[in-house]
Amino acid sequence: MSMPKILTLDDVDVKGKTVLLRVDFNSPVDPDTKKILDDTRIKAHAETTIKELSEKGAKVVILAHQGRPGEPDFISLEQHTKRLSEILGKPVRYIDDLYGEEAKRAIRELKPGEIIVLKNTRTYPYERKSKPPEEHAKSDFIKELASLADLFVNDAFSAAHRSHASVVGFTAVLPSVAGRIMERELKALARVLESPEKPCIFILGGAKADDSLKISQYVLDNNIADYVLTGGITGHLFLAATGVDLGRPNMALLEKQKVLDLIPGIKELMAKYPGKIKVPADVAIEIDGERKEISTKDLPTEYPIYDIGTETIKEYSRIIGEAKSIVVSGPPGVYEREEFRKGTKEILEAVANSKAFSLVGGGHTVAAVQELGLADKMSYISTAGGALIEFLMGSKLPGVVALEKAAERAEKR
Repeated sequence: MSMPKILTLDDVDVKGKTVLLRVDFNSPVDPDTKKILDDTRIKAHAETTIKELSEKGAKVVILAHQGRPGEPDFISLEQHTKRLSEILGKPVRYIDDLYGEEAKRAIRELKPGEIIVLKNTRTYPYERKSKPPEEHAKSDFIKELASLADLFVNDAFSAAHRSHASVVGFTAVLPSVAGRIMERELKALARVLESPEKPCIFILGGAKADDSLKISQYVLDNNIADYVLTGGITGHLFLAATGVDLGRPNMALLEKQKVLDLIPGIKELMAKYPGKIKVPADVAIEIDGERKEISTKDLPTEYPIYDIGTETIKEYSRIIGEAKSIVVSGPPGVYEREEFRKGTKEILEAVANSKAFSLVGGGHTVAAVQELGLADKMSYISTAGGALIEFLMGSKLPGVVALEKAAERAEKR
């Protein structure tokens, strides 16, 4: 998959212009206190695109979402605004309105370099309706805000897999470019998906396995990956596909996640690419609250599997050591528990110590990397979740396609 042909901030002059900036401030929230637990995304946008636009004299109007209506994390963006102001070291105003008179007045009154944050975009009832840009552009939400702006900047790569109003709607009516986070994400992904340095390996783990077959299929069929190393629930599923009975609690978990129907496709893929997909040779189970490692030859087990074992770690680390490009999506074990952190810690350390270009993505993977103090040793850390997975499966992202079409229109003008 090649780098999309889009325009970036390098292609526009923003001085004195009113810029609608779509970011992704969606953050983990404590369900009881409603306090933001992690500001990683806010910081990422603040230190790149927002800072640059403000310093170049743009009038910055920030659009973002938080949570879903009805969910405990569906809160206002007031806390996000306060945190953004602290990171930037300058005042940022929160406007408790999205496209009504209060919001429009605040936009009109903006001076170059000033920043405001509008109300959670998901308070707009049709924000999450999946429609083409031209359809969304007919809404009052898009029309009212677009009439006050000179430029739309989409910096929310992690929301680009959604054809939502604030993600694609403005691209149909305003000059539209990618922000620095969007640009950076696309460049990093193009590096591992377009022409990766070989050998290229994909490490697939995590607590869910529903996308594992599609990703493996895409990267092997397109000669992107030389090896796919499996761990976590993905490792469970691929082991089961080799005919191994994991035991009642582990098979029940796969059944609960509704992924057992992927087994025929996995078998077919493993037969098509013999030796390319690696499954754990040993695993760590919990007996009386303690870690015990057993060979996969000794399965089934009546105990839950929570990590890969020492032999698997050694083999995976050897392959990692020879790689030139590495993509990590999902930790190989339940790293949140000290006794089952070994697999995640040692695999991520092997990636960090390798000379390969490493791309790490997914919420739990990034959290593990940061917790282990390895962030500075990774080549690129993606802030995206679902959008990253979609991209790794070879899917076109609506938010990116909308920017491509906007670039095409700009070229014809």
